[in-house]
Order: sequence, then C-alpha cells, then structure tokens
Amino acid sequence: MRKSLILAALLIGQMTFAAPKIQQVEPLCWWTNMTTPLTLLFHGEDLADAQVSVQQVVKGKAMRGACLGLVPTGQHNAESPNYLFVNMDVNQPGTYRITLKKGKKKATYDYVINERRAGSRERHSFDASDVVYLIMSDRFVDGNESNNSTKDTREKANKADVNGRFGGDIQGIINSFDHIAKLGCTAIWPTPMLGDDEAAWSYHGYACSDYYHIDPRYGDNALYAKMVQLAHEKGLKILMDMVPNHCGAAHWWMKDLPYPDWINQFPEFTNTNNVFTANYDINASQYDRQLSNRGWFDKPMPDMNLENPDLLKYFQQWAIWWIEFADLDGLRVDTYPYIERIPGSQWLKAIREEYPNINIVGECWTRPAPAVAYWQSGTKNFDGFDSNLPTVMDFPVEEAIRQALENDGTGWGNGLTRVYDAMTMDYMYADVNKLLTFLGNHDMARITDIVKDKDPRRVKLAYVLLATMRGIPQLLYGDEYAMTADGDPNSHSLLRMPLPLGDAVTPQMQDMFDFQSKLFQWRKKEPVLHFGKTMHFIGGRDNTYAFFRYNDKEAVFVFANAAMEARRIPTKTYAEILGNYNAVGFNPLNGELVDLNRTDIEVPALSTVIVKLTK
Repeated sequence: MRKSLILAALLIGQMTFAAPKIQQVEPLCWWTNMTTPLTLLFHGEDLADAQVSVQQVVKGKAMRGACLGLVPTGQHNAESPNYLFVNMDVNQPGTYRITLKKGKKKATYDYVINERRAGSRERHSFDASDVVYLIMSDRFVDGNESNNSTKDTREKANKADVNGRFGGDIQGIINSFDHIAKLGCTAIWPTPMLGDDEAAWSYHGYACSDYYHIDPRYGDNALYAKMVQLAHEKGLKILMDMVPNHCGAAHWWMKDLPYPDWINQFPEFTNTNNVFTANYDINASQYDRQLSNRGWFDKPMPDMNLENPDLLKYFQQWAIWWIEFADLDGLRVDTYPYIERIPGSQWLKAIREEYPNINIVGECWTRPAPAVAYWQSGTKNFDGFDSNLPTVMDFPVEEAIRQALENDGTGWGNGLTRVYDAMTMDYMYADVNKLLTFLGNHDMARITDIVKDKDPRRVKLAYVLLATMRGIPQLLYGDEYAMTADGDPNSHSLLRMPLPLGDAVTPQMQDMFDFQSKLFQWRKKEPVLHFGKTMHFIGGRDNTYAFFRYNDKEAVFVFANAAMEARRIPTKTYAEILGNYNAVGFNPLNGELVDLNRTDIEVPALSTVIVKLTK
C-alpha cells in the first residue's frame, strides 16, 4: 500500500513539472492608462498552476530585479490544464518577458504594453449626422487578387460558385473611399473581417475562428488599422461588426475548451428557437427563455456562454482591444438579443466605461416598436433592465416603408399610412436619434426587388424618406445603383454580389447614384435633419405622407406621394407649424422656390417634394 502511494506521488510530480508550452496569448498587447483591468489568457500545453514572473526587456535582454511596469497580481486555472488566466497591473509602456515556470522547466513570452494615444478615451463616435454604408466584405470589391486564396485558410476563392468566396478585401474598401464619400456617406460598416476558417460558406464572416486576427483573405491587422487611418483622412468613420453570441466551429479553442460551459452544450445539436421576446415576455416559460439564449444559431456556430466570467472578461477586452488598436469609431453587434441578457449588458457596460462617447448599434431583429425599444439603453423597462446598447436598428419603420411600396397602397391601412403608423411608436424609444434606419441590409431582399415593378420612382421615394426621417440612415452597398438579386430576390448569396464597376455601371444605375448622392450630400449640411424634432400628418389616407423636421430656427418639409395619381399638397393643414416659418422655401434637389402659401401645388405620382424653410 505504501509503495503504491509513493508511486502515485511520483506520477503526480511528473505531471506537475511537465514542460509548459505557450501557443496563444490574448489580448495580443495592451496600453497604459486604461480603465479596463488586464487579464491575459494563456493557452498551450500544461499551463495550469505555473508560476508567473515578469521581467522588463531592454535592447532584447530581460533585466534582472523587480519589474514595476507590468506586475502579476493574481492567477487562476481553467478546467482544461492547458489554460492559465493571469491578472496584470499595467504601469509603464515597454516590452516585458513573461515566464511560466513549472519545476525546473519554463516557457517565456514577450508581451508589449503601448502608451495610449492622446484623447483615445474621449473619441467621438457616429451619430445622426452620419450616413452609414454597409459592405459585405468578401463580395464588395476585390482590391488585391493575390490574397483571394491563402495556404492557411481552407476555403479558396471561387467566383463561379454563387455561395463561394469572391475575393473582396480591405484594399477594395480603401480603393472605394472616394465612391463612398461622393455618395454622401460618412461611416462604413464592413461585415466581419476576422478569421473565419469554415470549409464552406465562410464568405459571410459570422463564424469567427480567431477573434484577434484579420482573415488573411482580407489582409492583416496592420492593413486593417491602415484602412481606418486612411478613412479618417477622407473624413470617413469605420465601425467594426462584432459577434459575441457565437464563434465558429473552426475556432482553435473548440479542440480544447477552457471550461465545458465556455459554450452552451446539449446532448445533441439544438437550434435557438429565435424567440428572444422570451427575455421580457411575462408569460414566457423558462424552457423558451433558455433555448432562446443558449440554442445554437447554426451548426457551424457554437453558442457562447457569457455567463462564464472568464469568457465575459475575454469578450470585454476583445472589443476594447480592437477599438484601441485600430482607432475605431464605433461597433455594430450581431444578433444582440440572442446573448445571455445580463452578461450582454455587462459586456457593453465595460466598453462604454472605457469609451464614454462611443456609439454601438445592435441588431435586434424584431417588431413591433415596443419589442425593439426594450433593447435600447435608457428605456424605462418594466423589469428595470438596461441593455447598455445605445442604438438599435429600426426594423419596424424599415418594414413599413417596404410594405408601403411593394404594391399600389390601396385599401385601409395600406400604403404610406403604414409609415405614419410606425412613426407613431416613437414615444417608446429612449432616444429616436439613436435609431439606425434603413431600407435593407445584407440579410434581406434588396429594396429595388421589393418595390412594385422595380420602379425607380418608388426607390427614390423610399430614399427621400430615409434621408429626411429621424435616426441614423444606413445604405446597403449596391443600392446606390439599384442593384437586384438576379434570379431569386431572397437568396442571400445572390443579393450579395460585387459592386458594379466601370462599364458595368449603366446610365440607369448612374441616375440612381446621382439622385442619392445629391440627396445625402445635402443631408450632411442640415443639422435640422440630424437632431430636429418631427411633426407628421396623415392626410386623407390617400397614400401620401407629410412631415416636418424642425427646430427653433429652421424646418424641412417633406411631402411623399406614393399614389398612382398626382396629389395636391393640403398646405392649410399645416398651419400650426407652417406659421412659425417663412412659407416660401426652396427644394434642395432642384433649387426651385416653393411657396407653401399656395393651395394648388401638385405632386406627380410616385414622387416627393422637399422644402427647406427658415424664419
């Protein structure tokens, strides 16, 4: 018996003193003067219980003696023996050699602490004065054909396969800055560019295999940071699309999870029920509520469990790292309500504590307005919940505009009455200026495919509404050319085709671009459209819609006629607000004077009138 105990002790000793090997250290670097404490994730072989020490590196050599610049303050293991989490006190910039020692064997890693750039904490973000341009990163523009396929990624470029990778990249975005700026857009939202190493369907980027590195088929981290810098020089902002709800099945940690509950696991594959209303439904079962947050979005997308405190910390640092490293202007969060609700709020809270002025928009794909408003920070929710999400996507108004223009709008409650009804819900939101408004995105049929007969007049009418209503307008790349999905409007792959370039741009496409460019360039110069109040008029339920955006000094009047016949503007109806301004203004799209004292102003079918008014 005694010999067995001695042998067991020797075996334990052999395991304890195996040579540690470091394969990943995340975050990749850090900065001085950060609000967020630093916890390093070490992954490799046999890292549990390693002794941690730090020495400063000067001219390539580790200095002896106490290191005050980067000081370990605590550590803990994961359930896998191949992870170690180390808390660090950051005091000075420099390079530091971190040693993990077990017995007489050790592994080292040189870690860099940078000096934080001046004004980083107070950075200005995007707001209602901006227009956001949404890009499907792999499909937009191929600016560098040499990186379309790489040795270290599984799926290769195949432009003959509608579901394959097409080679869009960071250089293609950089090459398109002038086009985007000419359109009148001021911010760019590319879909995720981080590593996505699925064997197929990897082009969409929403199955992340590496949270800290740009996919090499787009470029690298340095080129991404350069893209942001060059965008700023052009007066453009960059938003990063982040996906904390799920990773990709090809992520390196899926072969060795730190904890079994790092992801939400089931005996067999279990989809989310997509019922995230269960988060606030007082009648919801616990079964539905749990399945909403814990079910997997898809088989290649393991659902992350942010209730694990180490994972929550990991994601907080991840978002902050990219903002600081790349000098980002804001974030877009994918599938936000699918995240565990309270940890999701804590994730955003940490980001906003580091960057008090940052704007973050979340995809809360639901309707009606009360269901969307629940997720906007500042909403007085019955359960006291605050998401810490400043901006939400305005799916109710998007749906109303599309439904209003997909037919002739005849019948009670149809046509532009839908838009009026959707706008009556504005009282539900904490801040209507922090609604991302849009006509379509990369997950839904393009607006030209939706409107009746693909009529460009209807498309232009929709864009006038988008440009002049409250909120932050977002355009989907290609819609400036009235792009359509050839063959199947509902096919994600077909609606995500490359941007037409050169001779592929027809006169009809150019006409649509010129219209939108004039519209959104004008919007840039009108603060009343950015932050003014709204007063709207339902009219005679004749498929028209009128509204004023106004402040104490000026107003913009918009009259939209979606009917198949000409309509007269009922100017007397607007006396309560029109009397506050000079009723003679100008139409910014054609420069013509418009006298709203007249009662015989006729607006042609499927068109709009805009009038800028001053006191």
